[in-house]
Amino acid sequence: MSEVYTGGCQCGAIRFRVTGPLKDSSICHCRMCQKAFGAYYAPLVSVRGTDFEWTRGERKIFRSSNVVSRGFCAECGTPLTYEAPDGFSVAAGAFDHPADFPPTQQFGTEGKVDFVDRLHILPGHPTDDDLVEIPFLAEVVSYQHPDHDTDQWPEPRS
Repeated sequence: MSEVYTGGCQCGAIRFRVTGPLKDSSICHCRMCQKAFGAYYAPLVSVRGTDFEWTRGERKIFRSSNVVSRGFCAECGTPLTYEAPDGFSVAAGAFDHPADFPPTQQFGTEGKVDFVDRLHILPGHPTDDDLVEIPFLAEVVSYQHPDHDTDQWPEPRS
């Protein structure tokens, strides 16, 4: 029995399914990945050797260099793919269960922002701790797609 993983963009316009083992998860620190993800690094999971399929919607493509294309949701902007001649990777955070893919290697370390290695020592606070100083958080209603497949999205409101 093969492993099956699902995921998609934040708004639910795009969903995907991967069947097969996923064992190559990485972080890329290069400047191109930083800009593509709007973050200090890009967490990616290789889908080489698996059965990958888009189950809802169609990604937009941005060609970020002469050899690399990047897929994203045109509706909500979620980064989805890194596509190169040697393979295809999916943004780790786009999977329904991103914690299943701890990184095993890093690339583009010449672009690594120096404080990234110290993030784990920063003080951390759960969102609920901010309710006193930021009361609107108690009223937040998420319009984000849930972390599982749905027959349609957005779901019909009753």
